Amino acid sequence: MIYRRTFCKTLLASYFALIAWLHFVPAAHALGGKQPPINEPAPEFTLPTNTGDGEISLGDYHGKWVVLYFYPQDFTSGCTLEARRFQQDLPQYRKRNAQILGVSADNVDSHAEFCDSEGLTFPLLADTDGKVSKAYGSWMNFFSLRHTYIIDQEGILRKTFLGVRPAIHSTEVLKTLDELQTGLRL
Repeated sequence: MIYRRTFCKTLLASYFALIAWLHFVPAAHALGGKQPPINEPAPEFTLPTNTGDGEISLGDYHGKWVVLYFYPQDFTSGCTLEARRFQQDLPQYRKRNAQILGVSADNVDSHAEFCDSEGLTFPLLADTDGKVSKAYGSWMNFFSLRHTYIIDQEGILRKTFLGVRPAIHSTEVLKTLDELQTGLRL
């Protein structure tokens, strides 16, 4: 009986990993919550970080644009590629008054090792219980899904990206930031 339960859990975990790898986006109820509505206040959060600041809250970035990206796991190929692209483009985000924040279910120690290994200088937040990922509709059983949210300087959610392609995602986000910032100035 114990063997069967372990086998089923392993099989189920493999199935969900395959779905995430294929960038499949299941129904909102399977994600542990609904996607938050566009043009409404983004769900507030406070999470521990690897940066030595202890905890980071969304409210800490009032007056800045926030690119809040959720990803499945440190040190995996897609997540590493996505993080590298954000790091590579970090000067462009700074020019746009935008802060990158990465979120996964990995703990602070894993995030610190990942940042050291990849030379990442933006904060990674530890959502070990999935509470924040669920609030953003980005949770599937044991890990965060690959979703990104652009939040404006007033804390309003302006754009959601589901089914992200890590190799080109940062470029898409920068283009969208330009469109949003230009549109708000008109």
